[in-house]
Amino acid sequence: MASSLTVTERPTLGIAAIMGRKDIDPEAIGLVIGASPPEGPARVEGDRLALIGTGPNTWLALTEAPEPGWSSKLADKLVGLASISDQSGGYVLFRIAGKDALRILQRGAFINLHPSVFRTGSVATTVIAHIGVIFWQLDDAPTFEVATFRSYAFSFRRWLDATAAAL
Repeated sequence: MASSLTVTERPTLGIAAIMGRKDIDPEAIGLVIGASPPEGPARVEGDRLALIGTGPNTWLALTEAPEPGWSSKLADKLVGLASISDQSGGYVLFRIAGKDALRILQRGAFINLHPSVFRTGSVATTVIAHIGVIFWQLDDAPTFEVATFRSYAFSFRRWLDATAAAL
């Protein structure tokens, strides 16, 4: 890969899908988990938890160092407010950083990634190389994280390597 690009897999993250119950205010969920859920496609951080907006009243929760049973504990906190599904084994998360990170994603995601539109905290749920992905911008470097289903991770990595080589 080009020296201006780094790609790392992040295998130790805890990932859970949160789906708010009908007629439940997302702020009620935020009060319980210590992180106010974003409205729309955005990433926010709370107390040891990041929330990625993926759809109406739906988020991915990420934790850096998941304790055993962390998603069950999250589900216990949110009884009556939301449904929780542990996705830690279902997704592979890649961190893409360096000056070519944006160029790589622009070659695969057919959405507007111009810095005036897509910036730190922005999230997109889209397709890259016929592979469903969710990605977000972590900082202005820019650094991105891309989540894809584990069964497509190898194919996504092949696309990533081929695209980086073409730069």
